[in-house]
Amino acid sequence: MNRSTDLLECRPQLSSTLFSDSMSDDERFQNATLRPIIKLQNDLFIEVFKNYVNKHKNVFLDLSIEKQIDYIENAIHKDMKFRNSLKGMVIGQFTVEEYQCYITNSSALNKRMMHLVKEKLISNIQVFHSIFV
Repeated sequence: MNRSTDLLECRPQLSSTLFSDSMSDDERFQNATLRPIIKLQNDLFIEVFKNYVNKHKNVFLDLSIEKQIDYIENAIHKDMKFRNSLKGMVIGQFTVEEYQCYITNSSALNKRMMHLVKEKLISNIQVFHSIFV
């Protein structure tokens, strides 16, 4: 058994992802590693956010769509415990080689990672309505 091979094999293939020689290393890492992992973890992110909303007394459901987007952004950017939990769900899916690449520029890659997770949660707003109702 090889952990790296197993991790890579279970990730979805993203046909829409393009690679070019002009890409930065960070952009290449985002497209090759972060996007497939975040897609793979989508259902888990939904459950984690559902739990987050429940723990915060379900105020999310009473908000307008615009305020729900703000709520998601604030949860990810201001609640460090929640943010670190989300980061852990992504980093835990890295191969050792990807982790070694990640730590060379973790600050910039964390920003990309959290942006992608935020966009994933926002794209699931309708799913949250069907779950909570």
